[in-house]
Amino acid sequence: MMMNAAITGWGKCMPPAVLTNADLSTFLETDDEWIVSRTGMHERRVSHVPAIEMATVAAARALACAGLAAGDVDLIVYGSCSNDEQVPNSASGVQVRLGAAHAASMDINTACTSFLYGVSSAAAMIRTGAVRNAVVIGVELISPYMDWSNRGVAVLFGDGCAAVVLQATDEPFGLLGEKLGCYAESRQALRVRGMGCTYANRGLTLGDTQWDFDGQEIFKRAVHGMGEAAAEVMKKCGVQASDVDLVVPHQANLRIIEAVVKRIHVPLDKVMLTVQRYGNMSAATVPVALVEALETGRVTPGSLLLMPAFGAGLTLCAHLIRWGQRVTPLGTTDIDLPPCTETALDMVNRIRQVKASAVERSGAALMAPTLAETLGSR
Repeated sequence: MMMNAAITGWGKCMPPAVLTNADLSTFLETDDEWIVSRTGMHERRVSHVPAIEMATVAAARALACAGLAAGDVDLIVYGSCSNDEQVPNSASGVQVRLGAAHAASMDINTACTSFLYGVSSAAAMIRTGAVRNAVVIGVELISPYMDWSNRGVAVLFGDGCAAVVLQATDEPFGLLGEKLGCYAESRQALRVRGMGCTYANRGLTLGDTQWDFDGQEIFKRAVHGMGEAAAEVMKKCGVQASDVDLVVPHQANLRIIEAVVKRIHVPLDKVMLTVQRYGNMSAATVPVALVEALETGRVTPGSLLLMPAFGAGLTLCAHLIRWGQRVTPLGTTDIDLPPCTETALDMVNRIRQVKASAVERSGAALMAPTLAETLGSR
């Protein structure tokens, strides 16, 4: 009999430093009213530690919650588009810090959908018997490569992390179904120039990154993609919108969330919102919202959860999860982040100074090479 993959542990790790809209207005032509009216965001977090460190804390909390020892972990899936390094992979960094000596470890980068694509990957391995359990992490450290001079993106994103434990069960709980997809023809609508091998050996640094962000195209595709994916997975699983107890969506923008749930006929009071406090944490938004939904009692035994998401690529997905009987942790851990000695604004201003120095050294803003230019130079 094929096993189900149920979520049995959960934990988050949010950096303590808060970057407010008022902080952003000290170096951008913006204010609280402009940001809130367009995004619903009031503040976001800036991390003082590397992403792997956040991921380790979140994963340790999820394992304690599940009552699972690190040595018993079979798989670690690290979902992110802001890895500390490309080689070696980030999941192995979490593995060694946890002491999960027997685990396999892999990274997934589908941008904002990375956590949910990771859930699909881990659940598939559990169903086939390849692994018995998995830690799936959604984490982003966006602040170091943000273009803080670009108001269109600088107000949107924040750092954060959460993780879940999936375990095999023969009970009718866990991932019921999912829809995965990608609008690849519009992949250039969201692009970070300056990261990746295309830009290698061109005298660039992390401070040289610039963002392409077509807000109208992203809004249109996100609403359509998440709405269609949600409708399709509900139909596939024989579920009506009225059966859904809670929607835990990607928190890209309050307007997008409102448009998506209206499209699938779910009232806004059935939606878990964190966008106002954390902004868009890319791969971390869905798992952080899920953990907070559990912490605030919005997930109850047997709850049916709908999780739609959308990200660069332009990737899309929607997942249906039937929650099990337990909604409280089996245990806790003392593992935590080191103290933060700087304000979020201080850290951002330091990043801005690095970028300004890089631009001054190069004498011009970054110009992204076309694919033809790149191939022609090799």
